[in-house]
Amino acid sequence: MPAPFPATDPLLQGAFAPLGIEYDHADLLIEGAFPRELDGVLYRIGPNAQFAPRGPYNPLQGEGMIHAFDIRGGRVAYRNRWVRTRRWRLERQAGRALYSTSDPRAHDPLVRGEPDEGAANTHIIMHAGRLLALEEGHLPIEIVPDTLETRGSFDFGGRLRAPMTAHPKICPQTGEMLFFSNFPDQAFDGALLLHTVDPAGELTRSVRIAGPYPALVHDFAITRTRIVLVVCPLTISLERLRRGAPPIAWEPPRGAFVGMAPRADPAAVQWWPAPACMVWHVLNAFDEGDRVQLDLCSQAAPAFPAADGTPPSQAALRQRLARWTVDPAASAVAVRQLHDMTCEYPRIDERRTGLPYRYGFVATLGGPGTGDLHHRGLARHDHLTGQTELWSAPPGHAVSEPVFVPRDPAAAEGEGHLLATLYDEARDASRLALFDAQALAQGPIAAANLDHRVPAGFHGSFVPRGQLGDVRPGTPVHRPAARGSSGLDGPGA
Repeated sequence: MPAPFPATDPLLQGAFAPLGIEYDHADLLIEGAFPRELDGVLYRIGPNAQFAPRGPYNPLQGEGMIHAFDIRGGRVAYRNRWVRTRRWRLERQAGRALYSTSDPRAHDPLVRGEPDEGAANTHIIMHAGRLLALEEGHLPIEIVPDTLETRGSFDFGGRLRAPMTAHPKICPQTGEMLFFSNFPDQAFDGALLLHTVDPAGELTRSVRIAGPYPALVHDFAITRTRIVLVVCPLTISLERLRRGAPPIAWEPPRGAFVGMAPRADPAAVQWWPAPACMVWHVLNAFDEGDRVQLDLCSQAAPAFPAADGTPPSQAALRQRLARWTVDPAASAVAVRQLHDMTCEYPRIDERRTGLPYRYGFVATLGGPGTGDLHHRGLARHDHLTGQTELWSAPPGHAVSEPVFVPRDPAAAEGEGHLLATLYDEARDASRLALFDAQALAQGPIAAANLDHRVPAGFHGSFVPRGQLGDVRPGTPVHRPAARGSSGLDGPGA
């Protein structure tokens, strides 16, 4: 019999509690009205452990689960599925956790040295007809868009031999997808691989560049002409690991760096020093003459210890919206804070990716450094006016990352909808909320209700119906076994 989940870990309780059942809801109860022209699927992904963890639980390594809200004709259907990675299938067969989420040395002997496809729990995107579940330590996992079945690792026809970042960027002008690989060949020497995928989904270029030092690089940006990288002093060291010190540690004396590489010639990268801080997520970047404006959420320190094991202060964990100006004629990056609100999970109207833009959307009112694990509101920042519009969730509700959907392809920037899940602590259940992005403070104009929670996750994407109709044939699917009344797969799935 599986062991119970620990009752004392806040990252396994409430909104973070894993969901043990896979559901299919054909028609959710709607409050208000979803516009009939809103037609597509919101995919969200996050960690969802299937068994009690081996030792301390780190949700960054929890098994991925996809939640799909299919919106059409004013109705909303819902389906959720675990990503059936090799890790997931081995643990399902064993009936217990085999992989430690906090220390690979604590893996069960049954799986030590075994190939690992990772957790596939951080982001999910569609490009060139392929739906990919992502986490930055491994290859992407291809997913069947309608059934959410797992096809398996996808390596672009053998051309990708390194991990793929969880935050690729799709250029709205060329249709190319750009991404990077951190720690190629597991060398831990600071090198990065920069990749370009053409609009047809073919990996056409991979270029290795040298970085300032080996660090965890989570996100990046593109402009019309450049690739923009942010390297912060959250370093990784095998030498520290061997002597029992933290393998991932905060080293602010190293400073941060911004690298800019021409999209036409990524090998010609140049680096500029920036103040030591941690950047997990980038809002956008754009060219301004020779300069680049880079908007992001930054914190004074991440939730990782210093090299000597000293933990960070809670106040240092708060994230705030900032604009970094990278001027090739200057000796360092100029930093300007845009707002004092807490911010995380920044999103834009992705038709403006890499271009001058006006609106940014974030989750706010809570999060790291605030004493609240949850975000309790959403905000829209207007770069033209400098004003920020805020919506505060009702008491006892937590919000997810907001995802913007244009009202129609020809709509002006920011004219459309925001989609986010709201978790109601009293009901232990979630709903999909729809906001007018131009009237955020008015609150949801419609909601689709579930009778269970969507566990707190990471990122997601809205895929218009037209893109779903052009999915690519894939590799053989890891097909689940027949489900019983519990909705769980049997052994051997």
